[in-house]
Amino acid sequence: MSQYSFTLRYPDNYSEISVDQLMRKLLIPRKWRHFLRSERQILINGKYLPLNFLIHGNDHIQINLNHVESFQQTYKPSGKLPQIIYENDNLLVINKPAGQKTHPNLDETNTALNDCATYLNKSPYIVHRLDMLTNGLLLVAKNPAVVPILNRQLTNKTLNREYIATVDATNLTSNKGTISMPIGQDPNDQRKRIVRPDGLKAVTHYQLISKKANLATLAIKLETGRTHQIRVHLSSIACPIIGDPLYNPNFKNGQKLLLTAYRLTFQDPFSFNQVTVKL
Repeated sequence: MSQYSFTLRYPDNYSEISVDQLMRKLLIPRKWRHFLRSERQILINGKYLPLNFLIHGNDHIQINLNHVESFQQTYKPSGKLPQIIYENDNLLVINKPAGQKTHPNLDETNTALNDCATYLNKSPYIVHRLDMLTNGLLLVAKNPAVVPILNRQLTNKTLNREYIATVDATNLTSNKGTISMPIGQDPNDQRKRIVRPDGLKAVTHYQLISKKANLATLAIKLETGRTHQIRVHLSSIACPIIGDPLYNPNFKNGQKLLLTAYRLTFQDPFSFNQVTVKL
């Protein structure tokens, strides 16, 4: 178990809220809220206050977590450094290259998280994944205390991931739309996913950015994060991504998948700061 301490200032333009409401606003998990209350480890201006007491603008808040557990695997350093786009005390956002896995299987050491382990001199903590063929922004946690908060942001849609895809626009019939079709395993090919009625809920929003001849560039927003979701959904409306070896029937050897994770928006854990990172 590890100890982590976070300090923050309650913004002076925010309405007064109780100590309990503050912890919920920060998306602190229930078991940690119980610990902070029972161990009196959430301090307002240096003092512990009961849960119903109000917090005012400019109040100083200190949160001490002394029992943070993590059962995540460790990652060996690759010896290579990642391309860092954004960093603070708790997080890294890197630009993962196309062709690199997000995390290793067994004894692999050449994935994005292995590169992060090289930079940090310790194992990072996974928050979300990018397909191996997809390049772009990957959010990585430096410590386990922020992981459940970021997971909650993924669940409640306050951690937003946006992509740019270049597709075959021959059959594109609308400049914007939402694809809401469940996705599951392809029984005929373990590498692939397909739209199937018994699959997991999957929702993808798209907006046309530009179009030239039979190619279109789309901005993509995800509501869910299923494996190969964007690739499967765009293929399902007959607009496969250029360079997709699994879902584009016109794929040509040597093509790169034209799918980039280009923007991330999230609330910095244990703070009131909204962060937007763009390539």
